[in-house]
Amino acid sequence: MPETLVIALGGNAITRAGEIGTIPQQFEHTAETLSHLLPLFRSDARIAITHGNGPQIGNILIRVEEGERRVPRLPLDTCVSDSQGGMGYMIQRIACELFRRERIRRTAATIITQVLVSEADPDMGHPSKPIGSSYTCAEAQRIRIDKPHWELREIEPGRWRRVVASPHPLEILEEDAIARLLDTGIVAIACGGGGIPVAWEGDRLVGVEGVVDKDLASSLLARNLHADRLIIVTSVDRAAIRYGRPDQCWLDRITVAQATAFLAAGEFPAGSMGPKIEAGIEFVESGGRECIITCTERAAEAVWGQAGTHIVPS
Repeated sequence: MPETLVIALGGNAITRAGEIGTIPQQFEHTAETLSHLLPLFRSDARIAITHGNGPQIGNILIRVEEGERRVPRLPLDTCVSDSQGGMGYMIQRIACELFRRERIRRTAATIITQVLVSEADPDMGHPSKPIGSSYTCAEAQRIRIDKPHWELREIEPGRWRRVVASPHPLEILEEDAIARLLDTGIVAIACGGGGIPVAWEGDRLVGVEGVVDKDLASSLLARNLHADRLIIVTSVDRAAIRYGRPDQCWLDRITVAQATAFLAAGEFPAGSMGPKIEAGIEFVESGGRECIITCTERAAEAVWGQAGTHIVPS
């Protein structure tokens, strides 16, 4: 049987730090990223691609805020759906160009993905995920008056951002459709931005004002697809302990037990490597062969065991 890969693209795969993030820039970086995945596309692997949307959702929210006086405000779940459609279009267009140019008999398709969460999730009452623009203290004071429903938090001294809930993903509602695409050799683009958070209220699905962590949603998708590997693409070749210190140690291969111990010891911050390690632990504990954490340029090499941090059962 061909192996199943879930490849989770981080924000740097599409938008680079220090750039404005124009649409041409995003298309350029997406093309660079997919070119690095070419050896995987040439294989017979069943491939699902997930992606983050941090910079993009921030831009959408700016447009929403600026347009509130002229058009109805968009709820956050609709903003996530907008980013899924736009970014999915970009990834699948570049993928189709690549497949045609390289004579690969594949195509790609985007699934607008809803992710079930619980409105009783602890994070719903204690929002933790920063989104949107940064504000000065004076700006934050004005926003509290204009938008009393917002919760603002000082992320760094003198730098405030809106925070929203980030509930844990429980179920991916479109996972059967995603699996059917993979069965036919189509590259499925799914769970964009962690998926659109929804919850059941009786017989109705309602959007949830929050965002789901992309890596945790990718791990859930990989588990439900019975994927062989979860590949989390980020800005560094490998994870490290004692990061940034003179005794920093890069990690090549660690067991779930070691990863769990490092996570509990605070080696992986919640705002950066923490969710990736947590996602990897959940995936491997549920029967996955391995979770690989690596950079865009070395993703294919990492699958062959030549790069990256590999989280394995034992």
